[in-house]
Amino acid sequence: MSAEEPERLAWFKSSYSGNEGGECLETATTHAAVYIRDSKDPARGQLAFRPLEWAAFVQYATKG
Repeated sequence: MSAEEPERLAWFKSSYSGNEGGECLETATTHAAVYIRDSKDPARGQLAFRPLEWAAFVQYATKG
């Protein structure tokens, strides 16, 4: 899967993230992928997941 150019994506932080600069991820979505990056170091790179892969991860993570 090819990565989108990070500056062209609309990045979002979780509403649970505070403004104190702690550990936080940002996400951006397109029809083909969900992108994840470190909000403290966005130039470092990003991960891309197919929507079904991301949905499976979220389902697993929310089971506790």
